[in-house]
Amino acid sequence: MGSKDARKPEIIFEIRLPDINTEDDSRSSYNGIYDQEVTIAQTESFYRWIFSLLPIKPNDHHLDLSCGQGQIVNLCNKFGAKSIGLDLSQSAVTTGGRQGVSGLMVGNSQILPFADNSFDVVSNIGSLEHYFDMDAAVSEMTRVLKPGGHAVVLLPNSFSILHTMLVAKNTGRTSVDNQPLQRYMARYEWQDLLEQDGLEIIDTHKYEQETPVTADDWKLYLRKPKKLLRLALKPFVPLNLALCFVYICRKPA
Repeated sequence: MGSKDARKPEIIFEIRLPDINTEDDSRSSYNGIYDQEVTIAQTESFYRWIFSLLPIKPNDHHLDLSCGQGQIVNLCNKFGAKSIGLDLSQSAVTTGGRQGVSGLMVGNSQILPFADNSFDVVSNIGSLEHYFDMDAAVSEMTRVLKPGGHAVVLLPNSFSILHTMLVAKNTGRTSVDNQPLQRYMARYEWQDLLEQDGLEIIDTHKYEQETPVTADDWKLYLRKPKKLLRLALKPFVPLNLALCFVYICRKPA
């Protein structure tokens, strides 16, 4: 459940790449990322796991924010939901469309072009931490959710024991995300941010390493033994020291 005294987080660890000062700078950076052959997309098994966490039903209206190439939107539409994906990057949306994903559009998650109370479920997977105005983005998620609707949000931990801390131990350096603007906070600091902008936390899951569920992902893991090791250690990682947190939230009715 949510903390009793939600307050504005005071500890935010930020990494901002050079020359990233405006939304246009961020958009240009993401267009460049998605124009590359190797993108920031996750494995098919990861997206299937996220989909399994969505409290979604057939015919529900779903919005995936910073949808990338639309992997989650595609899963939701195949399930029978009415899913829309929105991303800042034209390149990401164009690539997703070429891959046959419908319902993708370009837009800014901090100023959503949707009416109040439009969606049953909103997802934001590993993206809120990259926005210039995170408060505005959470407020917008809350605004477009129907009363009683759900938001699913994945956010990175400042103190991941198997990643952030090991990188620092082994290299003496900070773990730097390749995206233009990155924030890290601990579990309850993120929770405070979500709650102060209108969401109620009803559950929190840890994300350390997804279990492969496709042949291609198993082949990937066999080529990268560290993924298998991390998968084996996952059950022993405390929630507060996980790589990321997945918050299952609800807009109060």
